[in-house]
Amino acid sequence: MTGVPASAAGGSGAKPVRGGKLGTAAVNQASLWNIANILTMVRLLLVPGFVMLLLHNGGYDPVWRSFAWAAFAVAMITDLFDGHLARAYNLVTDFGKIADPIADKAIMGAALVCLSVLGDLPWWITGVILARELGITLMRFWVIRHAVIPASRGGKLKTLAQGTAAGMYVLVLTGPLATLRFWVMMVAVVLTVVTGLDYVRQAVVLRRRSLAAERAAVGRTTEALNEAAGSPGAGVADAGAGAGPAAGASGAPGASGAGAAGSAVRVSGGSTPVEPTVGARDGADAER
Repeated sequence: MTGVPASAAGGSGAKPVRGGKLGTAAVNQASLWNIANILTMVRLLLVPGFVMLLLHNGGYDPVWRSFAWAAFAVAMITDLFDGHLARAYNLVTDFGKIADPIADKAIMGAALVCLSVLGDLPWWITGVILARELGITLMRFWVIRHAVIPASRGGKLKTLAQGTAAGMYVLVLTGPLATLRFWVMMVAVVLTVVTGLDYVRQAVVLRRRSLAAERAAVGRTTEALNEAAGSPGAGVADAGAGAGPAAGASGAPGASGAGAAGSAVRVSGGSTPVEPTVGARDGADAER
């Protein structure tokens, strides 16, 4: 037994709730190496493999592009699972909140750039989507000191639309399906812009609230210090503490100075001074 509380030792001291799920108090104790974060890391590792499969044999081989689509589909599926597991079993971590959208952007960015390089997707679409994704990522780091902006439902819908459209472009489609994938991509572009503006609004609001809370906390601290410095009780205590030695030094009645004064009195008609014992004893009693 060390006597150190669990909260001081780095944990909340709360025990997991039986039944497989963690209690609310244990959210902050979620390990970095949980299943949700592992799936996110797997999605990141799939990015280079997907690029190699898509660009194999010049990027126009239907078979290799089918393999690339399979890798892309696995990455999109892991995105659905890691988010669900993190929320259902309280495995949400700050690493997951940051790494999950980065993994989404990495696989999506690789697909869009490769498709534009191959001439299958207009560059303006790739530019709009990548500009939005890069801007939102930078904005997350801009406000990370104040708050972490988690992926919203609109963001998840946007990711689903982008994944569906990009997956259709990865496959070699012709005829009506080729026309359909274009309109699906247009829907993804609209969602990309709308959700991007919403993230900007959230970031500005969160930063303003955090700064206002910090200013209020500083104001309360300053006010408390000013009140403590100007408290009447504190002034009286300080005055009393400073007056004690001064009173004794000035020869107040009953103080040790009285004994010193008594020692200077001489008996009438004699040269022998009076013993100062009584005066010193009375002064000691007064000090107690």
